[in-house]
Amino acid sequence: MKDDRKKFILDTSVLLYDKKAIHSFPGNDVIIPLQVMDELDRFKEKPGIVGESARYINRFLDDLRAEGRLDKGVNVPPTYSENQTIRITLCDDPAQLPKSLAHDSGDNRILATCMSERSVGDGETIVVITKDINLRVKCDALGIHSEDYYKDHIEAGQVEYAGWQKNIVSKEIIDEFFVKGKVSTAGDFFPNEFVVLCDGGNSSALTFHRAGYLYAMNKRPAELMSSFEAKNKEQAFAVEALLRDDIPLVTLTGLAGSGKTYVTLMAGLDGVQQGHYKRIVISRSIQPVGKELGFLPGDMSDKMQPWLAPILDNFRTMLADKDYTYFQMMRDRGELEVAPLAYIRGRTFNDSFIIVDEAQNATIHELKTLITRVGKGSKIVLLGDTDQIDTPYINKLSNGLSIVVHKFKDENGAAHIKLAKGQRSNIATRASAIL
Repeated sequence: MKDDRKKFILDTSVLLYDKKAIHSFPGNDVIIPLQVMDELDRFKEKPGIVGESARYINRFLDDLRAEGRLDKGVNVPPTYSENQTIRITLCDDPAQLPKSLAHDSGDNRILATCMSERSVGDGETIVVITKDINLRVKCDALGIHSEDYYKDHIEAGQVEYAGWQKNIVSKEIIDEFFVKGKVSTAGDFFPNEFVVLCDGGNSSALTFHRAGYLYAMNKRPAELMSSFEAKNKEQAFAVEALLRDDIPLVTLTGLAGSGKTYVTLMAGLDGVQQGHYKRIVISRSIQPVGKELGFLPGDMSDKMQPWLAPILDNFRTMLADKDYTYFQMMRDRGELEVAPLAYIRGRTFNDSFIIVDEAQNATIHELKTLITRVGKGSKIVLLGDTDQIDTPYINKLSNGLSIVVHKFKDENGAAHIKLAKGQRSNIATRASAIL
């Protein structure tokens, strides 16, 4: 019987993205180029998921040394992965690479390792696993099979869930709904999905699905949010989800200027003023264009200022807070806190309204770390535009926000709305559509 084992060569990007990738190839042989270990060493002091992953890999490999020499190949204990081996190898032979490739490049040294393994192998399938797009292209040019790390990918059709749908019913059902405030449904709806009931004519109703019934959306007069007038049905759905106490996780996606941050921040302020929450916590994944966070001057608050601009703009718009006096006052009273995603580990947020802006730039592992920090009496809202991703190695199908939306749509404690229309200005909406 032919041995179907494969050799998987792992790139640094994969190990930093998911620390468990190192033992995610049961029944196969994992090869780690020595160059990767050198690159991991430079990340072990970093805060957040990246530093945690680098340290985990180092400790795991150090423990494996008790099983044998890593340069010869070591069997991974079955508690981690069945019938898998790990080997660390080195190839510094420039003859393995085309002359046009720089021999001192980290990626090219990994390619040299691939070429060397192929030359001494006995016909096994060799696959490079990397989240680096350019490295995958180089692999193709050299005839080396390469793949992305697909463990956290979702299917293309799974990113289209909008959180609401239209349902054609008879006028009698709509009349019954307006009389009783609810109506039973035989439709196939997710928990907390919003439904627009239509009779095909002039009658319609906005409803909320829960446990086989479509309910009327709540009205909340005399609260701060009552002054907000939804510009479309999606914003109305978003407000309902944001103000419900029985939905601790809300995800809002949509193009720039659709009102995601505005309605979320207003709901958070409403919650603090009404005493539902003690504070608003604002977090986001830091994806700089230019300088890293650590190189910016000042303390953490000062360093975060460039990334707080959208929040400040919304304070200025909704509260006429031109000098950001109210914003600063809330921070001084402890009612508003800024918590960068990389520094969130180990914390617990009780009685908090947590806003994660630009969540499409976070990996699923980063968002898992944050969501598991949510304590009693808290609500977390993830915002983002999955068509605008700045983080290397993730895309519309593998970013954390898309995955959370997909995996939580069957959960009673979660709701999602896609805001499809821009409200910033006509020119901003047209630019998002045609550029």
